[in-house]
Amino acid sequence: MIMPEVLVPEVLMDSMAGQVFAFGDGGADDVVGGSPVDVLGSKGAGLAEMSRLGLPVPPGFTIATAVCGSLRDTGAYPEALRERVSENLRRLEALTGQRFGQAVDPLLVSVRSGAAVSMPGMMDTVLNLGLNDETVEGLAARTGDARFAFDTYRRFIQMYGAVVMGLDHGDFEDILETIRHKRRLDSELDADDCRALVQAYLAMIQRELKRPFPQDAHEQLWEAIGAVFRSWGTRRAVLFRRLNGIPDEGGTAVTVQAMVFGNRGGCGEAGSGTGVAFSRDPSTGDDALFGEFLPDAQGEDLVSGIRTPRPLAWLAETMPRVHDDLAAAARRLEAHCRDMQDIEFTVQQGRLYLLQTRSGKRTVDAAVRIAVHLAEAGIITPAEAVSRIDPSTLEQLLHPILDPAAPRRVLGRGLAAVPGAVSGRVAFDATEALDLVARGERVILCRSETDPEDIAGIHAATGVITARGGMTSHAAVVARGLGRTCVVAVSGLVVDPSGVSATLGGMTIRCGDVLTVDGSAGEVMLGAVPTILPVLSDETATLIGWAGEMRWLGGVPERL
Repeated sequence: MIMPEVLVPEVLMDSMAGQVFAFGDGGADDVVGGSPVDVLGSKGAGLAEMSRLGLPVPPGFTIATAVCGSLRDTGAYPEALRERVSENLRRLEALTGQRFGQAVDPLLVSVRSGAAVSMPGMMDTVLNLGLNDETVEGLAARTGDARFAFDTYRRFIQMYGAVVMGLDHGDFEDILETIRHKRRLDSELDADDCRALVQAYLAMIQRELKRPFPQDAHEQLWEAIGAVFRSWGTRRAVLFRRLNGIPDEGGTAVTVQAMVFGNRGGCGEAGSGTGVAFSRDPSTGDDALFGEFLPDAQGEDLVSGIRTPRPLAWLAETMPRVHDDLAAAARRLEAHCRDMQDIEFTVQQGRLYLLQTRSGKRTVDAAVRIAVHLAEAGIITPAEAVSRIDPSTLEQLLHPILDPAAPRRVLGRGLAAVPGAVSGRVAFDATEALDLVARGERVILCRSETDPEDIAGIHAATGVITARGGMTSHAAVVARGLGRTCVVAVSGLVVDPSGVSATLGGMTIRCGDVLTVDGSAGEVMLGAVPTILPVLSDETATLIGWAGEMRWLGGVPERL
């Protein structure tokens, strides 16, 4: 529901007027009197910096984190803020040549969260905002592609219905399954399928909420902005902050950005899709572009793990020019930011767009290798390399590895998302995981794919396996950040919908059964496999040597 208008002190109105920051078209508004990351959040600060570098960033604007706290305190949006948002919408219209809420050539936007500290998947996003029963026809007419237009509309209704209107995401998925029963993938839905989905979604919303889906684009926008701000206080976001020692003060920024579309279909040089790239391998630290690409898709398809993406080598083969542009951008961003970068991107009909850059989450082994390699390349100093490694995490480098001479029965193989070797009892949800841990057991969390509600189970587990997803799916990203061994897209793994068992390698697995997960080889094995201690890498020895020299010189904190 749109926040009611109330009287707001004039000083607050004035301060809110300065809390909207534009970016795009080769520039960005400056942040005065604060850190860009604290004011704009990680996402907003990254978009502003990429824009200043002249990289291909769709234009938009960021509403600062301070508004999140002010909204909680006052319960209203100051009029000055509304006018600033309107001004920036007009700027977007001028830059894109499109009109927000108009049937002819409509401007569509995304509404995304972005806190100062990365909280992957914990807060909400709404894509394709601005579509309604009229603008979808305008989009179809402008592009000459009714399938694309109605696929985009059904995506918007589903996301908006769940995030803003509070409907169960599963209700939309149930309808999707009834129409998709003859199709293998969402991308195989035709124009008639997508039209039928739109009508079924709209009818379900009317039936469940006794009110229609909102058709006014400006109402949609402010409802979505409010929902994204409120997602700072959701149970999963609060739990994530508590588990990771992130303070509850502050809040999220909200970024409104012109849409680019990875669901325009096609392959080859004029193809479309969405992806995530790292300037270095986040699991090993290897100095090579690493990531995944999902053709004919939008970003939520990739992170949800519902579809298994292709490696970037596939992008290099099918869209070599896009891959070269992406690799060049990654090198430039790493040098500019002086750290390994995690980059979200979309390709629309053969053209690359960058949607986010931030320092990427990595394993401890990768963190050490990256820090040492950057120092040896002169990008950072040895002292900076040492300071980037939390000493308390170095013990993870001494975690056991599987004994190569030990017998093992491999039940299945998947993508090695986070290295390590762990054994534990299987749990199929967070409640089971927490119960087993309370009894002193080590746990392997087994899911078809994880979502933000699984954060407590991932945190409790020592290992995670999923039937679907990729190296940049929710399970892989969160497990990597928490230091949990993880294998995704395990071939042949089928988790029973009731959540009481799974089948893998011809065996039925139940809660409490023991499995071993090798996150380096991407293998899942029956029972507990013996382990041995690893040998420290050359980079670890180098870093420890630097730390020792700096301690002797008095240039390193006592905690090291």
